Amino acid sequence: MTEPRYDVIAIGNAIVDVMAPCSEELIAELGLAKGGMTLVDAEGATRLYEAMGPAKEISGGSAANTLAGMSALGAQCAFIGQVAKDQLGDVFSHDIHAVGIDFDTPARAAEPPTARCLIFVTPDGERTMNTFLGASQFLPPAALDDDTIASAAILYLEGYLWDPEEPRSAMRRAIDVARGAGRKVAFTASESFVIDRHGDDFRALIEEGKIDILFVNEHELASLTGESDFEDGIAALTAKVPVLVATRSAAGAVAVAGGTRAEVAAEPVAKVVDTTGAGDLFAAGFLTGHARGESLERCLRMGAICAAEVISHYGARPEADLQALVAEKLSA
Repeated sequence: MTEPRYDVIAIGNAIVDVMAPCSEELIAELGLAKGGMTLVDAEGATRLYEAMGPAKEISGGSAANTLAGMSALGAQCAFIGQVAKDQLGDVFSHDIHAVGIDFDTPARAAEPPTARCLIFVTPDGERTMNTFLGASQFLPPAALDDDTIASAAILYLEGYLWDPEEPRSAMRRAIDVARGAGRKVAFTASESFVIDRHGDDFRALIEEGKIDILFVNEHELASLTGESDFEDGIAALTAKVPVLVATRSAAGAVAVAGGTRAEVAAEPVAKVVDTTGAGDLFAAGFLTGHARGESLERCLRMGAICAAEVISHYGARPEADLQALVAEKLSA
């Protein structure tokens, strides 16, 4: 097997986050599901944008956020995702290149426009996300370069993107290419509603041994396994997934690999400002550690440190020097 060019190549939604603080009353007035992620159409996106206060545009997308964290930690990364030839597409492309991530997927000339996620952040730091998927739903298998996928040690797939037919086909092909090259496949379940829609597909991938590293939170774990008890859910998957990572928000995280189990507490945060991207950055820390051959516990610690950094400010991309922060925390 040749030495990998990239630590991770990811396939995910190419989204620009539009974030604004708001009151609890506005969440209720708009009929939003606080703390959740809801898909909206173009009309719904326009309505919600008009209801927002002053907003900040930040490139996002779950897998892209994870890569931004990994790149900040010194990992070599590449991203595959679909934008349109429009202003937000230019914003996304600029931002992902600016943090050192290779991104070569050609922009789409036709409608719909580049995806955007309208995020309302309440005073408690909870984020309520409303996503218009736009062009990101039209990533074709033809956009993949097999040699590039095969050149990454880990292929990382975003569950959110499993919903539309074209990118689902693209990800299935990417799995086959990665496994054919002897590389690892990592998968993040993304959200319980995705599992509700495509759980049979995900469970089949797991049963067929096509997932090497699985990221879930405690709610996704329950949805995927049908087990309401956290430990029962862990037990249902440990024999089927070589590396299982389950996060529990403020209660920390658990990982099981090859019969070895590790647990870490959540890193303390002076004030939770915005929980957007917490899971994404946890995955960034864990995957970076895993790619470097770190112990299971150390990978979890790196994930927890990165997640704590991102929830201490607005936005799903790191603002601190993650390499210095992780080195400091791990040596303490």
